[in-house]
Amino acid sequence: MDELVKDVIGLIDALGYEKVNLVGHDWGAAVAWVLANKHPERLHRLGILNVPHPVVMKRFLQRDLEQLRRSWYIFFFQLPWLPEAGMRADNWRGAVRALRGSGLIHTFTNEDIEKYKEAWSQPDAMTAMLNWYRAAARYQQPGMKDPKIRVPTLMMWGMKDVALSHRMARPSMDYCDEGNLIFFPEATHWVQLDEAESVNHYMVDFLLDKISTQIIR
Repeated sequence: MDELVKDVIGLIDALGYEKVNLVGHDWGAAVAWVLANKHPERLHRLGILNVPHPVVMKRFLQRDLEQLRRSWYIFFFQLPWLPEAGMRADNWRGAVRALRGSGLIHTFTNEDIEKYKEAWSQPDAMTAMLNWYRAAARYQQPGMKDPKIRVPTLMMWGMKDVALSHRMARPSMDYCDEGNLIFFPEATHWVQLDEAESVNHYMVDFLLDKISTQIIR
């Protein structure tokens, strides 16, 4: 995680910015949380989509049976080569089924799926993707000395996420000095696709400082 955070800082430096607005989803959000905690001086605002604060995630994985059940795939991904083979078989049937099964019927178009297959087919691409899960399990980060997030934060959460319980959203706000939370009852893990217009609207208002604190829908 430290190296991933350094990568983002390097991109900010390379683009010539002192501070940026940072928005992340899924693993990108996991990196964004840590960057905001360790380098608040580099951010104006933080946007998070469907990923809890790292401390909350760790607590739920240790104590919450429902979240452990939802996270079964993380343990499967620890196996060597077998997850890659299962995803790749029959023209990526397993990967497509997992992707479509995590969204709504309209979340991914056939054209989207073809683009995903093209990306998955690049040499070692699937292994690189699964290695995020392997590294997270095998190289535990030391606990945050101060888990507080000091920059204004907007979290948006699709409540039909099959992998991450929405019960982790509100506790995540407890770690934010200025936290905003918006629930989308009919959206999945892919809230930015399922509710694109609303997500863009709220995010733009937030980045332009037009959103009030602690909005909960």
